[in-house]
Parts: sequence; C-alpha cells; structure tokens
Amino acid sequence: MDNFEEIKPELQEDAEVDALWITEDIRSYIYQAAKWTKFLSIIGFVLTFMCIFTAISAGAIFDALNAASPGNPILKLGPNVLMVIYLLFALLQFYPSFLLFKFSSSANKAVLFADQASLSVAMSSIKSFFKFWGVLTIVLIASYIAMLFMVVAFAGH
Repeated sequence: MDNFEEIKPELQEDAEVDALWITEDIRSYIYQAAKWTKFLSIIGFVLTFMCIFTAISAGAIFDALNAASPGNPILKLGPNVLMVIYLLFALLQFYPSFLLFKFSSSANKAVLFADQASLSVAMSSIKSFFKFWGVLTIVLIASYIAMLFMVVAFAGH
C-alpha cells in the first residue's frame, strides 16, 4: 500500500494479500470527507472563540442583565460561574474541532501525495473524534438517568 493505485479484483485473488487497498473511489470519498471536516472544524473554532469571548464578557453581561431585569434568577449564579460554564463549553467545542481539522489536513496530504503515514494520522484522528463523542454521549445519558432518578426520589418530599 505504498501507493494508492487501484488494484483490479482479479489481481487480489491471485495472491494472498493482507493489506487494504485504496481505490480511486475510496480516495475520492476521503478527499470529500476532508473538505467537509475542514469546514466543520472551522465552524467549531469560530464557536469556540465565541464561547471564550462570552466567558471573558461575563461581568459585563451580568451588569447589563442586572440593569435590564434585576430579579432575574440567573443573577444568583454570579459572573464567575457563567465564565466557567462558557469556558467548559469552549473546551468541549475546541477538542473535537481540532481532531476534525487534524483529520482534514492529514487526509488531504494522504490522498494528494499518497502518504501512508498521513493516512494513519487521519484515521487515528477520526477514531479519536468518534471516541470523544461516544464517551460524551454516555456521560450525558448517565447524567440524564441520574437526574431522572433524583426527580423521582425527591418528588415525594
């Protein structure tokens, strides 16, 4: 698999091959996926920047909210709590965006220059991306279940 030339099926049957072959169709799919992941990663970086900007502006947001509606229950949290929440959202947005960008860059390099090492980095990045979202999904589902149990347990009191 040093290069990405298309192998005819009859050649694969003649010899025992323990490798995967990258056909032109597969190269095209990887290249198209890389374009979309680059787009999504850039959008993710913009959203990360917006979350960081909102976190930095938490004090001003609280002052404006206090002036507009002094009895708002959000004011009880305080600007530091809002800042930490938005920084957490920024972190949760940055990491998958970084992985998508890494996949996009490595996949483009792999497809354009027939670089096996770049393809390996790309596949590792996309694996890490899906692993991150899988673990986060499990954590969120567990949190929802825990909240449901707490609501049921404390509903009678």
